[in-house]
Amino acid sequence: MDLPVDEWKSYVLQKWSLLPKSIQVTICTAETLSDIFLHSSSLLQPEDEMFLKRLSRGYLVGKDPGAPLFYREQGNKKFQEKDYMGATVLYTKGVSHSRPNTEDISLCYANRSAALFRLGQYETCLQDITRAQMHGYPERLQLKMMLRKAECLVTLGKLQEASQIISDLESHFTDRQTLAASQFQILQSTLCRLKRKVQEKENPTETFPAALTTGFEDMNLREENEQISCASSSVTLCTDPLKGRSLIATKDILPGELLVREEAFVSVLNPGEMPPRRDGLESKWDTRVTNGDLYCHRCLKHTLATVPCGGCSYAKYCSQECMQQAWDLYHSAECPLGGLLLTLGVFCHIALRATLLARCEDVGNVTRKLCGEISNRDICLPKSKNLVQTLSHDLGRESEKNGKTVEPPVSGCDVNGKYGSNYNAVLHLLPHTRNHSPEHKFLCALSVAALCRQLEAASLQTLTTSLKSSQPEAAVVPAMCQESHIWGPAMLRHMLQLQCNAQAITTIQQTGSKENIITDSRQVRLATGLFPVVSLLNHSCSPNTSVSFVSTVATVRASQPIGKGQEILHCYGPHESRMGVAERQQKLRSQYFFDCDCLACQNGKRRAAAGPRWEAFHCHRCGELMQGDDVLSCGSASCTESASRDHLVSRFQDLQQRVGKAQKLLRNGKSEPFSCCSGASMMLRASCPRNTAWWEKSRMPWPRPMLL
Repeated sequence: MDLPVDEWKSYVLQKWSLLPKSIQVTICTAETLSDIFLHSSSLLQPEDEMFLKRLSRGYLVGKDPGAPLFYREQGNKKFQEKDYMGATVLYTKGVSHSRPNTEDISLCYANRSAALFRLGQYETCLQDITRAQMHGYPERLQLKMMLRKAECLVTLGKLQEASQIISDLESHFTDRQTLAASQFQILQSTLCRLKRKVQEKENPTETFPAALTTGFEDMNLREENEQISCASSSVTLCTDPLKGRSLIATKDILPGELLVREEAFVSVLNPGEMPPRRDGLESKWDTRVTNGDLYCHRCLKHTLATVPCGGCSYAKYCSQECMQQAWDLYHSAECPLGGLLLTLGVFCHIALRATLLARCEDVGNVTRKLCGEISNRDICLPKSKNLVQTLSHDLGRESEKNGKTVEPPVSGCDVNGKYGSNYNAVLHLLPHTRNHSPEHKFLCALSVAALCRQLEAASLQTLTTSLKSSQPEAAVVPAMCQESHIWGPAMLRHMLQLQCNAQAITTIQQTGSKENIITDSRQVRLATGLFPVVSLLNHSCSPNTSVSFVSTVATVRASQPIGKGQEILHCYGPHESRMGVAERQQKLRSQYFFDCDCLACQNGKRRAAAGPRWEAFHCHRCGELMQGDDVLSCGSASCTESASRDHLVSRFQDLQQRVGKAQKLLRNGKSEPFSCCSGASMMLRASCPRNTAWWEKSRMPWPRPMLL
């Protein structure tokens, strides 16, 4: 998913193993990303590209003229079974495979509007009706759809528009010669019913309760930081010779306080399970639901009625506006490469999109930065002074005022010392070039080289045939292709950055049917993105913040009191509540290339050095550990609580049985009353691995936004 498909990884690994030792040494000892890219791209042979193309053709991402009818028929079956949600998704797949301004796409939109109407999605239903008409919905089928439109308008309280539709229907379809007797009767009765509903409606518009409109007031920063964009004034940016950049509290912070609210600089939707196409109709046109069917490929908004790209069947959006923005920013270049990008993985896709988004900034300035960054031999070192020197050089005359050299800012900041969520900040995220294995660097470099070759082969005319795009922005793509010696190493840099800096954008999905008393919620990975400000947070296995996501926006809140001068810390994935010290250390070392020395790891190492501890209960009064052998007493000097070990073990086992019985009753849809022992608070403490299994299973999983 993140990296290329297994077939391409195996192919590149074999190619690497067959290279002469001298060439392997040349790539391994290359001191710059530019050298690594140039050496690797020179080894990309036509047969390598052909193998990659064969893999890419396995993904059905183009418009298939036979697919709309197939998906429409499958959707009709779901509709007849009253599975309107399933029907909606299948009609969406039909829409995605249809060419614009064809009967196929108009029929799929119209059918989807019927399913949305049954789901009570009236506004979205109206949008699909408009889309069906815009793409040439047949005149012979207009009656049903216009009645549906009138129903939606009446329900939404848009009575003036509804009355106009009713009037149009009466004037166009009251001639018995154009309708069968049964159709005429249905029309007459429906129009009469709609007229009555219009008359009964007293309030033309519906208002939302005040509570709903004020629910997200606290989503914005109360006072934004002058030094760091997207951060509150409660934090400041500092540097440390060992830990690098970090965020420090400038005042006492209370739990729940919003510290960072940042829009992703770049994000790519996780495609989900998209197996390559195999022989046979059933596998060619997949009916399974993926993230790509339910979420906008640009803003990640959940939607049942996506609008597809006019040139491919893969990219889908929540609106025409989102689709056009994506096309202008990056999709005009990505559209003809859909199968290749799915083959090369999300990291390669993000690397391409990040460089395409760099066009939105000063291209000349970005190019100068890239020329300096990719040729800098010490760019991968955390304490590299050349980062600052390169930035000062890029700023040119602005770095000197009145004959005095301005003190260079922290890496990633602008000349005024401001750190922003922009391409300059992304460029200064560390790629850890020297920490990655030679095989991994060769895989990334060869994948980027193959992508650059495909970009070079794509002409401006090919990139703009599907949809209109703004000429100045689209014209930059050929320029990127001509300067592949600059943009290629830049994409390689971004691809290497992602292992340590990518954020897994997550959402909560619920499983279970409405018939069940309880439903299960699980955190799922929706997309992968780069958040330059959030990336400033260092790791702790017991963090003092929590990160959550709404679409492409990340919010960081304090999860406990943070004192003035303390560092703002975030968990990269391995949390002390889920893993032991050794496992956490191994995961962090293998993915992030550092040995964690946070307080939780220090305490864990001390406990491990002291030997295994006895299983223990904690006092239900004060929470301290109970001590003793047969009779346990509270370890707190101010507490006199005591109890027999056998008694506590018996109560704990009884509690386990009762909870298991309760869960079984709930799963079977029964709500019979059950009792629970009053001493439930005197739980077995999770201090021994042998006793943590039941405790861990009963808890919700901890968010893992950074462990990919």
